[in-house]
Amino acid sequence: MSTPSTAVPEGTPPEFSIKALIMPLMAVIIGMIMVILDSTVVNVAIPNLQEYFDTSLKTIQWTITGYTLSLAAVIPLAGWLTDKFGAKQVFLITIALFTLGSVLCAVAQTSEQLVLFRIIQGLGGGMVSPIGMAMIFKLSPPDKRGSVMAMLGVPMLLAPAAGPILSGWLIGIASWHWIFLINLPIGIAALLVGIKYLPVIERHKTPALDILGMILAPIAFSMLAFGMSEGGVDWTSTRTLTGLIVGGVALIIFIFVELRQKQPLLELRVFGSSDFTRGVFLSWISQISLMGSILMVPLFLQTLLGYTALESGLTTLPMALGSCIFMPIGGRLFDKIGARPLAFIGLIVISTALFLLSQVDLNSTRMTMMLPLSMMGAGMGLSMMAINTHVLNSAPRRLVSRVTPLTTATQQVVMSFAIAGLTGYLTSRTTHHMAEAGANANLAQSSAAGFGDIFFLTACIAAFGVLVSLTLRKPKLREELEWDGVSEKPDAKMMMGH
Repeated sequence: MSTPSTAVPEGTPPEFSIKALIMPLMAVIIGMIMVILDSTVVNVAIPNLQEYFDTSLKTIQWTITGYTLSLAAVIPLAGWLTDKFGAKQVFLITIALFTLGSVLCAVAQTSEQLVLFRIIQGLGGGMVSPIGMAMIFKLSPPDKRGSVMAMLGVPMLLAPAAGPILSGWLIGIASWHWIFLINLPIGIAALLVGIKYLPVIERHKTPALDILGMILAPIAFSMLAFGMSEGGVDWTSTRTLTGLIVGGVALIIFIFVELRQKQPLLELRVFGSSDFTRGVFLSWISQISLMGSILMVPLFLQTLLGYTALESGLTTLPMALGSCIFMPIGGRLFDKIGARPLAFIGLIVISTALFLLSQVDLNSTRMTMMLPLSMMGAGMGLSMMAINTHVLNSAPRRLVSRVTPLTTATQQVVMSFAIAGLTGYLTSRTTHHMAEAGANANLAQSSAAGFGDIFFLTACIAAFGVLVSLTLRKPKLREELEWDGVSEKPDAKMMMGH
């Protein structure tokens, strides 16, 4: 069956059923899983890559840094490109580019080639999530939007946890090449399903290209991400300060330019909605809390308890399973009760789980780690996509394709900040505990205490999120949404959904 030539308008027709969404949803999920997996699979392979290419750790780290920077650089362009060329076309091109980059990574002959090909991967992968989320949101019936978006959220929580397990297994039975080669059949599957089942979504009139914004946005977001990632090593280094200063200045100029543009690259005026702003702020809190477990727990297990990458991945698996179980439940409940109770309960569970993790020490067993991790997964499953869907519901409908790149780009910077900040805090707390112990100082015990402090800090951040969640309210549909010159008259179909 060929793709229908008629476009699907924004605002899902009443007869468009959940069943009809399954295959388009599958195309987006396959693509997102592939891209998100690659954000974690390489971490486990770093020692193997360093040995294979006979190069320094600093050089190999650029396989991660280059990928992250290219992701951050292209995310802001997603909205304009979908308006210009269509969401389906751009989505398929980005999947193809990512798949090509994966194959090139697998055949790289030098570490420099690997870094270059990882950048190509990132250029393709950066737009997959924001474009995919915008497409599915537009196709979803308004009264079932929470359930649909929850299905889309499963790979967002499952893939990071599954990455180390998959990577450790592939390296164990084959070689590091396969952590990239495995993307070839997945990418082909995503392309075939997408070509056949993704509908052509009706496009708005293509706005003029915001050239200044297109130049400033990649500089701002990529340099901030770079500066913050370098800050995890040394906040006073030249590389850190250069990244933060250049990125910060570019961001300030970018904000000033975008607020004066009639058709900006990223629609920052959407922050004029207090519902949207509160939702985005809460999503940042959730991201930082998530980093407290998804980054620090494997580090604790491998560096202090002596777990292998595969053992560490299997220990954190309950978090992924918890999210898979509770995310569909959270989606159904969102359609009935909205985001506030789900965010409130979910963040309470997350805060409790992180507090339990703060009690870890060198005698912690696998079971003492798995219980709070399963709670983390349950809390994230209940709250994360409920908050993200609330954010999209709070934006003018015609700006959804611009809002998803905006939220994705800001989350990328927040995640970089969280990783750098938590890493720096871990170092400072370990040093503090070493000094406190004096002559009886033990590095392993001091490090374990430092990890406990990290988990306690993120527990406090999640607890603050509980308070913020009480300010959420269900976005109201108005005859005219007008924020600083941004207005939208909602279509009849959208109103029927409410």
